[in-house]
Amino acid sequence: MSFLDNLKKNPIFKIITNIFVIILIPFIIWMFFFDENSYLIHRKFNSEIEDLESTITFYEEKISNDKETIKKLQDSLELERFAREKYLMKRKNEDIYIIEFDTIKK
Repeated sequence: MSFLDNLKKNPIFKIITNIFVIILIPFIIWMFFFDENSYLIHRKFNSEIEDLESTITFYEEKISNDKETIKKLQDSLELERFAREKYLMKRKNEDIYIIEFDTIKK
């Protein structure tokens, strides 16, 4: 008995040489890696979707915070306080001193 005869009796060899398996394996490889709708492209798109959704939530939170700030600024005293703190505006005959702390450790 030759090696080829023993190989043909092996059940794994019979499965591998089956015509359906011979066609199915390249098809799966093609669909997984090379097709325009491949798994790798879908995975990349899913990560982009997750990034965009996190960006959406960040901007929604920022919008809600800004809306709260706008509601607070309806009062003229709050508007003046906001302008003085954020934009360093001042009244007439008033001096502003900006104190900056050194953040570099020695």
